[in-house]
Amino acid sequence: MDRNLALEFVRVTEAAAIAAARLMGRGDRNAADQVAVDAMRKAFNGMQIDGTVVIGEGERDEAPMLYIGERVGTGQGPKIDIALDPLEGTNLCATGTANSLAVIAAAEDGNFLHSPDTYMDKIAVGPSAKGWIDITKSPTDNLRSVAEAKKCTVQDLTVVILERERHKDLIAEVRENGARIKLISDGDISAAVAACFEATGVDLLMGIGGAPEGVISAAALQCIGGDMQGKLKFRSEEEKERAKKMGITDLNKVYSINDLASGEVMFAVTGVTNGDFLKGVHFRGNGCTTESIVMRSKTKTIRYLKTEHYFNYKPNY
Repeated sequence: MDRNLALEFVRVTEAAAIAAARLMGRGDRNAADQVAVDAMRKAFNGMQIDGTVVIGEGERDEAPMLYIGERVGTGQGPKIDIALDPLEGTNLCATGTANSLAVIAAAEDGNFLHSPDTYMDKIAVGPSAKGWIDITKSPTDNLRSVAEAKKCTVQDLTVVILERERHKDLIAEVRENGARIKLISDGDISAAVAACFEATGVDLLMGIGGAPEGVISAAALQCIGGDMQGKLKFRSEEEKERAKKMGITDLNKVYSINDLASGEVMFAVTGVTNGDFLKGVHFRGNGCTTESIVMRSKTKTIRYLKTEHYFNYKPNY
């Protein structure tokens, strides 16, 4: 892929973030998500790519735009698969809470798992613990292994877990081991990425979240040199049948990071609300500022972008 594509993608995440940020704290998650989708879809129109959405807003009958299978871009240029979330953490944006993001990952055709819209049990770590996790083992075993890799004690670790009833036993086991926990209400993509940056104080992500978000998280971790494993957790027989139609034959498969996202991967993310590693959109009278990260797996390049937007030249904002 053309390396300049990464900076093209960040323009798309910036557009979605700015649109969603207009509705921050307004209490309407659906409206915030919709304006992000609209802005992202419009921004794709000018990109010189032949893109196919493989992780998006849902299947065609559920999502009018950015649905799975939708073609984006001009149709001219490299053929790529796109995994996206125009507004990661819709509730976070609606309440003005930290870590709402606009996210895009891209890979060469066929290098993302075509994940059904179901749950996934996940464990994710940064580069210092790459190769030291095993989702088939207990949380206790993984905590001890990560602590050994990071040359610290289990008590030094901080684990991010979604605050859900289904995680009651997981939370209890982590606490019994003496590790610290950061409970979050939403947004496990940002949590997985945070595990790769020491400044966040996060060491690993554990627990069950969305499977599509798992693929996007894996793409980001590939760019940083982190590690992740996942296992699909189906909620119904219908979800199992949908997975089979998408080409998944082993419903109990343990997915490595390379199973989820492989090859050359690009990742772009823009903050909507202030978060652990990115500030959100800050408006002023004639424009706004955004903060983004652009990453590429081939070179493990991480670019931090702070962008000034002037609405006199961007009337659509």
